[in-house]
Amino acid sequence: MKMIFSVEFPPEPFNTLVRNGSVGKLIGAILEDIKPEAAYFSEQDGKRGAFFVVEVAGAPDITRIAEPFFLKFHADCKFRIAMTPKELAGANLEGLGKKWA
Repeated sequence: MKMIFSVEFPPEPFNTLVRNGSVGKLIGAILEDIKPEAAYFSEQDGKRGAFFVVEVAGAPDITRIAEPFFLKFHADCKFRIAMTPKELAGANLEGLGKKWA
């Protein structure tokens, strides 16, 4: 299933990695390993952040994808399920609405 994986980087060690010139190579190596379908870097709550669309086959993939960011950046990581409009249509919202109304 597709997941939206968000990363919030604390100032350290990111600032140190920027100063010593290794941040780009490190991020490149992580992206090569996790192979996101899409990758965007942005601000999140006043901090450096990133959003990735990743394919997750099971729970172990979450660890494989997040661990480099935990270990190398001390980052906060979040995963959210991502559905296409077709997948959402298959969720039978009308039936659930009738059942739980």
